[in-house]
Amino acid sequence: MPPTVHYQSFRMNILDKLLGKGPKEKQEISPILPQEIYEAGVLELRDIIAPAALKIEQKQFYVGEKVARTFFAISYPRYLSDNWLSPIINLDKVFDVSLFVHPIDTAKVLRQFQKKVAEVESQIAIREERGLVRDPKLDTAYRDLEDLRDKLQQAQEKLFDVGFYMTLYADNERELDKIEQEIRSLLESKLVYVRPALFQQEAGYHSVLPIADDRLNIHSKLNSEPLSSFFPFVSFDLTSDRGILYGINRHNSSLILFDRFAMENYNSIMFATSGAGKSYAAKLEILRSLMFDIDVIVIDPEKEYEYLAEATGGRYFNISLTSEHHINPFDLPPVREDESPADVLRSNIVNLVGLFRIMLGGLTPEEDSLVDHAITETYALKDITPDSDFSKNEPPLMSDFELVLAGMEGGASLSQRLAKFTKGTWSGFINRPTNVDINKRFVVFSVRDMEDELKPVAMYIVTHFIWNAVRKELKKRLMVIDEAWWMMKQEDTASFLFSLAKRGRKYFLGLATITQDVNDFLKSPYGGAIISNSAIQLLLKQAPSVIDEVQRTFNLTDEEKYLLLESDVGEGIFFAGLKHVALKVIASYTEDQIITSDPSELLAIKKARQAFKVKAGVPL
Repeated sequence: MPPTVHYQSFRMNILDKLLGKGPKEKQEISPILPQEIYEAGVLELRDIIAPAALKIEQKQFYVGEKVARTFFAISYPRYLSDNWLSPIINLDKVFDVSLFVHPIDTAKVLRQFQKKVAEVESQIAIREERGLVRDPKLDTAYRDLEDLRDKLQQAQEKLFDVGFYMTLYADNERELDKIEQEIRSLLESKLVYVRPALFQQEAGYHSVLPIADDRLNIHSKLNSEPLSSFFPFVSFDLTSDRGILYGINRHNSSLILFDRFAMENYNSIMFATSGAGKSYAAKLEILRSLMFDIDVIVIDPEKEYEYLAEATGGRYFNISLTSEHHINPFDLPPVREDESPADVLRSNIVNLVGLFRIMLGGLTPEEDSLVDHAITETYALKDITPDSDFSKNEPPLMSDFELVLAGMEGGASLSQRLAKFTKGTWSGFINRPTNVDINKRFVVFSVRDMEDELKPVAMYIVTHFIWNAVRKELKKRLMVIDEAWWMMKQEDTASFLFSLAKRGRKYFLGLATITQDVNDFLKSPYGGAIISNSAIQLLLKQAPSVIDEVQRTFNLTDEEKYLLLESDVGEGIFFAGLKHVALKVIASYTEDQIITSDPSELLAIKKARQAFKVKAGVPL
C-alpha cells in the first residue's frame, strides 16, 4: 500500500478519536498523546517521493500519469561480448535498470558441478554405447563445465546468481508496447531474452527501485568473466585517433579529440548565450591548434584575443577610424598557377560591388551596374585589365574610384554618398594603401573600436583581405569569426561568409563561426547553409528565448534541450558529423591564465604582473 494511504488512514484515526466517533461514541474519549498528533502531521521524505496513485495490473502498472512495465532476463548466450548493454543504456527512452549480484559459495558449487559433470558424461557414454552420432551440444557443455570447474578450483573465477530487471515508462500503453518491442529487438539480437513479470509487477517495481530489495528473485548463474560485461556505465565515445582536445565526455569522462582537417570539411560553428564560455572554448582551441602547426586568424569584435596574441607572439591589429592600420579594399590577390588573371580580377570586382552595397546602404539595379562599370574603369586607370599581368601594378584607392564615378553619367549622386569614405571622418579607414602584414602564426583583427554602423563594412573588408592572403599561399589555416551575427545582418556579408565555408577546403582553410544571437544568424538564408557545411558543431548554454529554434535546427530531443538550458559555463553538446555527446570544456592552469575572460581573474593577473615588474625593477 502506498505510504500516502497509510498516513491518510492514520490521520483519520486520530481525527476520529478527537471527535469521539466509532463504535462506542458515548464512551469517554481516550486521551491522545501529543507525540501522536505531531507524528500525524510530520511530512517525511517518503511522503514527497511517493506517487499520487499506484494501480497494479497483471502485465503493467500505473504510477501517477505514467504507465510502466517490468521485465526480467531469462536467458543469455554462451558468450557475452563487452559493452553489450551499451545500445540499451544509450537508448533515448525513459527506463530503469537494476542488477542484483548474489555470490555463491564456491565449495557448494563444486559439489553440484561434480554431479552435473557426471550426468553429462553419462549421457555421452550412453550415446556411444548405442552407436549414435556425437551430440555437439553435449560435447560443448562438457568442455564448458570442465573448464569452469578448473577455474573455480584455482580461484580464477567465482559464481554468482545474477538478476537483471528493467522497468520501462511511457505516457500510454501503445507507446509502452512500442518501446518494449524496440528494446526486445535490441536484446534478442544479442541472444538475450526477457519476459514481463506477469502478476509480479509490484514486486518487479520494488526490485528496480534504488533500495536494493530483490523481490523477484529470478536469477541466472554467471561466472565472473561474463558478469563483468554487465557493467552499465557506458555511453558513446566520440573521438578520433588524432587532433586537439575539445573537452571531456560528461557521461563517461572519455576525451573528445578531433582534427577538423581530417573531416569532410574543416568548418565549425558554435552557438552560446552571453557568458556561457564560447570565447573561452574558441581561445582554447586556438591555443592548442597553434601547437599543431596551424596558422590562426581571428576577427575579434570585443578585444578578447589581445592578450592571447601577445602571449603567443602573434600580431594584433586594431581596425578603427583613427587606427594606424589600414586595408585597401582594391588590393588584388596574386594569380595562382591554376587561375587566370581575368578570373581573379572578375572575382574581386564582384566582391567590391558587394562591399559598396553595404557601404552605400543598398543599390538599385541601375546603380549596381554603374558601380560595376566604374570599378572596372578604376582598375584600368592603373593598367589592371583582364588581359594584363597586374602582379606588380599598384592598386587604386577609394578616392580614385570616386573620381571615376563622378565623371560617369548618373554617377554624381553615388559619388556624393561615397564622399564620407574618401574625404570625411571615415576616410582614414579605407582610403589608404594597405600596411597590414599577416606573416605571423597568429593574427588578430579587432573591430571593437569601430562604430557599430561600420562594423559590417570592416568585417567584410577584413575577411576579404584574409581570403586574398589565404589564396596567396596554400597552408593549414584556421579562421575564427567571433560574433558572426554582425556579418549575417547584411546579405552580402552573409553571402561572402557562406562562400568562405564552401570554398575554404580547397585552400586548406577551416572556418570557425561563433555567435550568441541565434535568431539573427538563422534568419539569414545563408545561416542554415553555413551550419550544414560545418562538420563540427558546438552548442553551449542557451537562452530560453531561442532554445526552441535551436532544438528544431539541430533536431534535439527534449532531454538535450533541457540539458542546454541547465548547462554550466563551458558545458554543452558537441556534434561531429551525425554523432553528438555531452561535453565539458576543460583547460590546464597555464592555459586558463592565458585565455580567461573573467574580469576578476583578469584583474588578479594584471596585479600579479605589476607586482612582478615592481619586484624586477621594470618600469610600469
